[in-house]
Amino acid sequence: MNDIYVVMSSIGAICMGLLAMVIRLKAIKQPASARKIILPPLFMSTGFLMFLYEPARPALLQVIEAFTVGMIFSILLIKTSKFEVRDNQIFLKRSKAFVFILVGLLLIRILFKLIIGDTIQVEELAGMFFLLAYGMIIPWRISMFLSYRKLQKELKNGNEFIVPAKT
Repeated sequence: MNDIYVVMSSIGAICMGLLAMVIRLKAIKQPASARKIILPPLFMSTGFLMFLYEPARPALLQVIEAFTVGMIFSILLIKTSKFEVRDNQIFLKRSKAFVFILVGLLLIRILFKLIIGDTIQVEELAGMFFLLAYGMIIPWRISMFLSYRKLQKELKNGNEFIVPAKT
């Protein structure tokens, strides 16, 4: 029964990863905004409700480990998330590496799950992977928000760095 949970949750993770990639690739076609940067972590924070269910609560050391690994993984996302100005609007720059990084992170997550899936209860493992994901999204989105605000200030000050839109 435990193997079924691992397989089903891995399939779910793959589907969520693909959905994240599709959403992210669509998002770069529209101008960025502070709200679009801030809201995903806020929406994701509802996942902390899973910890009301006692079996999903990892031990303190596991919480620290999961969050730290997430923060380390966020470095890759931070490095590939850059903004550009087109037609006096701020857009997220498309990165060829982003899709590969997301796929790589997803594969690492599935590999971790297969390796430690037998030693940790499925519910606890779910909690750890949620914390890993949250530890990844928070630094990434903070970095994006700071970069966005900096570029927004430069744009308001009328700096001459504006790239014309491609026609």
